[in-house]
Amino acid sequence: MEALPAEIARVFGNPPVGIFRNFENIFADLGSADAVRSFVPDLASIARLGSTGLVVTGQEADKGRAHFVSRYFAPGAGIPEDPVTGSIHATLVPYWAERLGCERLMAYQASARGGWLDCELTEDRVILVGNAVTFMKAMISLPDGAV
Repeated sequence: MEALPAEIARVFGNPPVGIFRNFENIFADLGSADAVRSFVPDLASIARLGSTGLVVTGQEADKGRAHFVSRYFAPGAGIPEDPVTGSIHATLVPYWAERLGCERLMAYQASARGGWLDCELTEDRVILVGNAVTFMKAMISLPDGAV
């Protein structure tokens, strides 16, 4: 188990049962979905991580619809709490697939808006299915000759 960075070492009431990270986020397994839902983020402390985000996750109770629940905070990058984040599930799905011994998982991101993700771990990728909300439309133009 990795150690929590000093910036967020005190944001948890109880120590996480597991800590890991990827290139852009710190992941803290709080042990249960209830702990994730009731987590009160200290956004000022989390913001000290800069653009690094904090993901809290936990296993849902046996009779729950989801296998695991998560929330994502990146206030240092201008995202106090993201409603539903596909990219964090690319890391969460392999973690939970190994822990739970299954390759098809139902995930719930427990933000204020919330969202369900049907997840599958294949040999070389994570497949996510869910509803999306369009929040921006844009056109990108590249200068002539740019690749």
